[in-house]
Amino acid sequence: MLGWRLLLSAAIVPLLVGLMVWDAWLGPTAPVLFVLCLLVGLRAAWELLTLARRESCDPKFIPVAMCVTLLLLGTWGPHWLAAIDPSQLTIRSLPSLSQVFAGCVLLLFVVRVFRFRQPGGHVEGLAFELLAVTYVGLLLSVTTQLRWLGQGGNGYLALGSLLVATKMGDIGAYTLGRLFGKRKMAPHLSPGKTWMGAVGAVLAGVLGAVLWLRVASPLFDLKWQPSWWIAAIVFGAAMGIVGLFGDLAESLIKRDVGAKDSAALMPGFGGLLDLLDSILFAGPVAVMIWQLFLGTDAP
Repeated sequence: MLGWRLLLSAAIVPLLVGLMVWDAWLGPTAPVLFVLCLLVGLRAAWELLTLARRESCDPKFIPVAMCVTLLLLGTWGPHWLAAIDPSQLTIRSLPSLSQVFAGCVLLLFVVRVFRFRQPGGHVEGLAFELLAVTYVGLLLSVTTQLRWLGQGGNGYLALGSLLVATKMGDIGAYTLGRLFGKRKMAPHLSPGKTWMGAVGAVLAGVLGAVLWLRVASPLFDLKWQPSWWIAAIVFGAAMGIVGLFGDLAESLIKRDVGAKDSAALMPGFGGLLDLLDSILFAGPVAVMIWQLFLGTDAP
């Protein structure tokens, strides 16, 4: 299983790097990343709603897909408008991400109002729709803000640090947990998670973050600073442990609905949501750390 995961990761990583290079070349409007995030967000939301769907609860994909799209548009809108009209007054006239999210909540309620025919399952369905919009749409939109953090608005050093540190943490948790794990971390929720796996997540996350930031910095015209060591170690440790809790958060959903994987999309990984769970959870934390210690505020 570990060998298959490493093989699949070896195929996915070069593809992602190629997309990043292409998108960086196209400039701060980031059209390639937008299309990728839109496809990923819609697929992940569909998987989450499929997990929840049963006779007493029937969450609808179309309104959720609209909300996920609106949240991503709310994230990209200021950057697209800045490319057309750099006036700050024009950019500030756009709704903030929190305002777009509030509008999405209202939209889901309104759709349910018009769909209501008789009591039963509507509140539960609405709750799952709100969960999908929040868990997938909102967290993904916040995470993608890494794209505009860093020197010159090219945040692929920041975005890459999240991906590398978090997935290295996943591999470290899986490896040390399988080899040396004895004490269960959450036996009723995820029997495979151990405290030794948590140690592996932190160590591998630190290794991934330090290696990425140390090796990739020159590629983004940045000179490694001695003061970055502590920030890189803290960042990697945070990504490892928060990513682990992201995996547990998705396990909570799957365990409660009686599913092993979110979907049967990729052997060894399950569904796309199974691959994204740690990244979605760690993304907002990565944004905060980059804004405070490693980068600059997004334009």
